[in-house]
Amino acid sequence: MPLLLDSDAIARLRADLRAAPYTAARCDEVLEAVAAGALAREQRLPAERATRAHADPVAVLIRLFILGDPVDLRDADRALPSLGSAGAIALGLARIAGDALIATCDLQPYGDENTDWWVASDQGEIATRAPLRTDHVLGVGGASATLAAWTPRPRVSRALDLGTGCGVQALHLAGHADRVVATDLSTRALAYAAFNAALNEQEWELRTGSMLEPVAGERFGLIVSNPPFVITPRDAHVPTYEYRDAGGHGDDTVQALVAGLGEHLEPGGIAQILANWEVSDSGDWRNRIGAWAQGAGVDAWVVLREIQDPGQYAETWARDGGQQSGTADYARMYASWLDDFASRSVSGVAFGVVTLHRPTVERAPFVELTDARGPVTGPMGPVIERGIAARSWLAEHDDDAVLDATWTVAQDVTVEHHYRPGEAEPRVIVARQGGGLRVTDRLDTVGAALLSVCDGDLSARAALVAIAALLDLDADEVRAEQTPRLRGWIADGLIVAATG
Repeated sequence: MPLLLDSDAIARLRADLRAAPYTAARCDEVLEAVAAGALAREQRLPAERATRAHADPVAVLIRLFILGDPVDLRDADRALPSLGSAGAIALGLARIAGDALIATCDLQPYGDENTDWWVASDQGEIATRAPLRTDHVLGVGGASATLAAWTPRPRVSRALDLGTGCGVQALHLAGHADRVVATDLSTRALAYAAFNAALNEQEWELRTGSMLEPVAGERFGLIVSNPPFVITPRDAHVPTYEYRDAGGHGDDTVQALVAGLGEHLEPGGIAQILANWEVSDSGDWRNRIGAWAQGAGVDAWVVLREIQDPGQYAETWARDGGQQSGTADYARMYASWLDDFASRSVSGVAFGVVTLHRPTVERAPFVELTDARGPVTGPMGPVIERGIAARSWLAEHDDDAVLDATWTVAQDVTVEHHYRPGEAEPRVIVARQGGGLRVTDRLDTVGAALLSVCDGDLSARAALVAIAALLDLDADEVRAEQTPRLRGWIADGLIVAATG
């Protein structure tokens, strides 16, 4: 650092990376399964062995930009024929050491199902073999990949990447936003973001500032944020990393975002953020985040993905900075986390995805808290977009509208019947969603009958009247009992509006 924004040199670099081709898929082919899997777990030895004597340009680029190994200047020039070693040095990507080229930053391929990109960032522990700097600029990490997978992708006029870091989310946004604004408190991060925008032939409006300050008074059709959500003790034993620690008290940063993002959404706009929040000894995971969601002033859908106890949380984030367990520094950091949580009677830390939505009509906002700690089927962005649309429809329509509509079972829903040996009638009937959040619903006899006739022919009201008559039940009671279930099926996508 700093990287040089030389458009001609960046164009030559881009051409070389394309020609190699330096893509995620090609890297996996060169490394093969064992080494690729080990590298994903931040274990470098198998990748070193797989690329050590490999002349393929991609193998050379892996050694140079991912592993941080010295690469012979002749090999580097062959892998970067347009840019050359001299051009890489001039751009700030590498330095020379004798007859070798050594990278000064991380440069990795990244992409989605439609596009291949490259992301420059600071080198991680794999390359440096040392703990991270506190001003470290993170590349493509697990959290950024999770946020990208969970973000809806509607076409919008203006999108905001809040706390962009090196610009991973902005890369995605540029594909479906006419204008991308990306903010960060770190000028170092924004320098990487500017380089990545140029390298990937994108234009972003980059702004410096803390949280929502750089966009005061502005609204967007889509906001995404992988904020510095880590709950970190404020004492001398625990370093504060810019990319993950906001420097506040406890989970105040996430609370402020949930409270403030709604004001920056256009009607119909969506905000998607990752979040940690504390779970107290006396309550469950819904209490704290639920209160924030109720006060957000817009629709709020919180999906819980994991809860860690204080020890697990301390271990995760002490290791994240590159500290090795068993050292004195690691032990002091671990103790600081435990003491900090104990001082607030925190029994766990929840991790989840928070979706906020500004309604297009005047109505009371909805709040939904979903426990989805099991596996999900990605990408989840389309699921979130459909879920927000369904929940908005429900918030704007009464039970009569639900009953008078005609519904059909979604294509990924199956029904399971569980029998005791020798019995003719099932003991348990379960509706199971095959995709998305993989919702399940244990059905009673009426619920099973209702789901079986959601085929687009009868309205829900007519179906319930017929089922009540068939089972000799009171129609009004059946309708009162099953309408909440219908609304839940609609929200979760087990049934959808019939068409045609």
